[in-house]
Amino acid sequence: MVANMNRLPTPILPGLLLGLSISLAACQGTAVAPDAPAEVAAEVSVAESPNTAEVAEAPAPEPVTYANFTVDELNRALLNELGGQRGYLPDAARDYYALALETEDIGIIRRASQFASAMGDTEALVTLGRMWVEQEPAAIEPHLVLSYQMLESGRLEEAVGHMRRVLDLGGRIDFTNISSRAERLSRAQRQPIIAALQTLRTEYPDLRSLHYSLILLLEQNENPDLAMAELLAYRDVYGESARVMLVEAQLLLQQDRTEETLQVLAEGVETYPDNRLMRFNYGRVLVQANDLQNARAQFEALAEIAPEDHETMYSLALIDLELNDPERAKPLLTRLLQARYRADDSNFYLGIVAEREGNLETAISHYQAVSQNGSNFVAAQRLTVRLLIMEGRLDEAHEWVLSVSEGNPRLQILLATIETDALLAGGHIERAEAMLSQLIERYPQDTDLLFARALVSERLGNMPKAELDLRRIIDLEPQDARALNHLGYTLADTTDRYEEALQLLERAAALEPEDPAIIDSLGWAQYKLGFYEEALENLQRAYEAFPDHEVAAHLGEVLWAMGREREANRIWEEALNERPDSDLLKSVMTRLRSGTDS
Repeated sequence: MVANMNRLPTPILPGLLLGLSISLAACQGTAVAPDAPAEVAAEVSVAESPNTAEVAEAPAPEPVTYANFTVDELNRALLNELGGQRGYLPDAARDYYALALETEDIGIIRRASQFASAMGDTEALVTLGRMWVEQEPAAIEPHLVLSYQMLESGRLEEAVGHMRRVLDLGGRIDFTNISSRAERLSRAQRQPIIAALQTLRTEYPDLRSLHYSLILLLEQNENPDLAMAELLAYRDVYGESARVMLVEAQLLLQQDRTEETLQVLAEGVETYPDNRLMRFNYGRVLVQANDLQNARAQFEALAEIAPEDHETMYSLALIDLELNDPERAKPLLTRLLQARYRADDSNFYLGIVAEREGNLETAISHYQAVSQNGSNFVAAQRLTVRLLIMEGRLDEAHEWVLSVSEGNPRLQILLATIETDALLAGGHIERAEAMLSQLIERYPQDTDLLFARALVSERLGNMPKAELDLRRIIDLEPQDARALNHLGYTLADTTDRYEEALQLLERAAALEPEDPAIIDSLGWAQYKLGFYEEALENLQRAYEAFPDHEVAAHLGEVLWAMGREREANRIWEEALNERPDSDLLKSVMTRLRSGTDS
């Protein structure tokens, strides 16, 4: 099968239909245990690191007990205290740190830790915390300092170790931040942390934040059964809550139990009608389930709760577009654009609205306003060029492509292939060939340009030239399955060079064994060589993976050749129901049913 078989339609709602896992950020990022008073003692504040970009305040003065210092060391300590009070905090913090290293005095270490905390100096806090532990092994404070700093630097196993020590010494600590920090880790990195927390949970069963964090870690590690067991145990002890319901919904969704997920979220919305996160996730899962009307109702309710919430407004606009209701989408997108929120996305979808309304000039203007940073940039350029060429403004389309891609060869090549597609669709085949040939002179080894020109040559009926470009690609990139497949299929379908075609397609299949286009091509070449059983097996695989009308035509023809006409007719009729405009299917059916070979 030819390479463009894999060009599938793109959904109109990329922001909603992709990446639809329930958002638990608000559940995991809190510094306080869920639905309970914080389990963190007041002394943990010594470890908190403010934003050092702001003006840091000096730690509040407190009596410092000094050991036997030299006069110079004592003077430095006093000067640092004065410096901190008068706003010279960075200098005072640095000197206090140096003084702590020199003296190893516990009073200086404590005070230096407070200064380092005020400055957000993680490295200094870790060093001072370890010195503090050596000096006072039974002190809780240094372990709190170290646990927090290890969390901040991503050293979670060490953080858990210091948290354990806090508990062993009789202190209290919040474990919630562990799960939010662990999101960046791999499953293998997360597993020892889970094991440590499971052990701690056995030893300290009454720590609510520990239990909750363990549930989230198990969910992150895609252990939904274990996480659900922990969640049920948590619910038995602490009761129902919005957070618990959100986590339960996420676990159900992980197991593809969409109906149960929706039931939990529907109950959650009814129980906690003002919980925006619950309603937002309910709306997103409804979108995933393609229940757009009910999804819109949820986002509309969110908009009533928070009328200026731009993300809700954006979601509503996309759902309206998917529901083919541009009149409701347009004012929402216009407000977003005026607020400069998701400007690129708003311009892109306003372009779609304008195009549906027949305002092509407005549509082009919106598409052209999408910046290169926008996720829809390439799609916007494709639509811009298509509309300009459709309007007969070929020179303007070309000038636009050159201006957008100026100074960026890769983008120039990409947009050139887009322009070629639009020219071909508009019937301007010679112009497309001339443009590609000019670019290939500048970039003679670019395989995308060579492939695009091969397609144009095919349209012009110049198969020898198409073959030259395809073979040039294979010479440059022997692993290019696209070129191997296209040339192999072309030889099998339009020539009698079947052995040569089979060799090319076997190479392509070795590189991309699951690609249905390649499997179809391979089966077609095998059929042409009379290997009916092998052909049938591959074509059935291709049709199961991608029930396209071209694959159906090939599969039916092989079945017909094997005397299985009833099965062939069933396949053809099934495909024709999906693609009633398929000239290929109709041609094959007419040819074989009439008994002709041409």
